[in-house]
Amino acid sequence: MIRFILLQNRQGKTRLAKYYIPLEESEKHKVEYEVHRLVVNRDPKYTNFVEFRTHKVIYRRYAGLFFSMCVDITDNELAYLECIHLFVEILDHFFSNVCELDLVFNFHKVYLILDEFILAGEIQETSKRAIIERMGELEKQE
Repeated sequence: MIRFILLQNRQGKTRLAKYYIPLEESEKHKVEYEVHRLVVNRDPKYTNFVEFRTHKVIYRRYAGLFFSMCVDITDNELAYLECIHLFVEILDHFFSNVCELDLVFNFHKVYLILDEFILAGEIQETSKRAIIERMGELEKQE
């Protein structure tokens, strides 16, 4: 199960945070700070998987953004690494070459895409085409 998803820039500003477990607001800030310190200072020659408390964080860096997922210790790391990449591909297609400003000013659309992709901490849809088609339908309704 996915515990949370974070999108953070190199300076540590959180651009997207989706929690699938209940946490207090102060605990969320603490977690975001700890995850940022963990992934930013990590040497690029190491794997993109790191233990975090009693879970593990799978992360990937795209340009100046770190996409991080905290999952159960027994979950498949490579599957979630591919999920991160698929999420970035969908964002890239939807915003046509996505950048950090797209995430800041269109955060509601980013959350919609994420909700089409992941539901209640579990991967719901893995088809890029299906997600993009659903997002197109939602765009027509607006």
